[in-house]
Amino acid sequence: MGEGERFQLGTVGALTLSVVSSVSIVICNKALISSLGFNFATTLTSWHLLVTFCSLHAARKMKFFEHKAFEQKAVMGFGILNGISIGLLNLSLGFNSVGFYQMTKLAIIPCTVFLETLFLAKKFSRSIQLSLLILLLGVGIATVNDVQLNALGSILSLLAIVTTCVAQIMTNTIQKKFKVSSTQLLYQSCPYQAGTLLISGPFLDQFLTNQNVFAFKYTTQVLVFIVLSCMISVSVNFSTFLVIGKTSPVTYQVLGHLKTCLVLAFGYILLHDPFNWRNILGIMVALVGMIVYSYFCTRETQKKTDEATLPSSQGKEGESDPLLKTGNGNDVVIDTVAQKAPGWERNKDLHA
Repeated sequence: MGEGERFQLGTVGALTLSVVSSVSIVICNKALISSLGFNFATTLTSWHLLVTFCSLHAARKMKFFEHKAFEQKAVMGFGILNGISIGLLNLSLGFNSVGFYQMTKLAIIPCTVFLETLFLAKKFSRSIQLSLLILLLGVGIATVNDVQLNALGSILSLLAIVTTCVAQIMTNTIQKKFKVSSTQLLYQSCPYQAGTLLISGPFLDQFLTNQNVFAFKYTTQVLVFIVLSCMISVSVNFSTFLVIGKTSPVTYQVLGHLKTCLVLAFGYILLHDPFNWRNILGIMVALVGMIVYSYFCTRETQKKTDEATLPSSQGKEGESDPLLKTGNGNDVVIDTVAQKAPGWERNKDLHA
């Protein structure tokens, strides 16, 4: 198997792992939050990251991957920024309507494109821009219902968008700059992310829900779902870094909207959530946007490969990486669906 085929297989595997694990944790967290009343999303996220770090530490001890030290300031800044972005997303969730929060999530893609164009000199063709527009239109139709504006919620959403975009761009650039794998970066940044959320999580959750995480009644069923959620989160966090490292921040966001569509579909099939013609139309339009995006990315990647004069350029990774490549050829976040009680509204996606 050639280098390009191995890279292709690894990319497909990373994308598949990301979709399966993210959809699984959404279903698990929806049962935990909406059905069992465990509304402490930020604290739950800190436990996810803590379990992820412990799992990676055990894997390192067993020689599954090699620890590679690099610039500590970069790791610390990156980890803290990721933790802050998760906290801001949860605050945005608490202070905005469902529709406005979904618009916040949609705004991450154009903001990422703008930042990469401005600071990293990346170029996005009109075909790519058009496909992203179709995708965002479809997801908007499927998910955005009511849009209610308020000053504090708008400011929090703006900060959440910027910090999330910068954190995801850093995930990609740090891996390339320091030549570290997604596992190595996740292992080193996890303590800072977990520490940020372990300290702020209980206060943030109490502020949003008027409930104390330490006073909550932990039944056997709640504990089982918490453990299951934490176990799945290891795969989610790992696949997030893996996908961004192998593709790009924009491609990761496109994949995230595919997950949203799948969550809507699975929620209707498995949990009997409300489903109407807008959901169906939006999912269909979004899928068209994803297919068009992948097609144009594949075509542009192949064109660059054909025009390249050096063999090494064939494997160059860039923004034109599609969701599924056919040519030769990288969160921390976990999406959950929550119920607002009293500071949360149902069927919002949380980045954890």
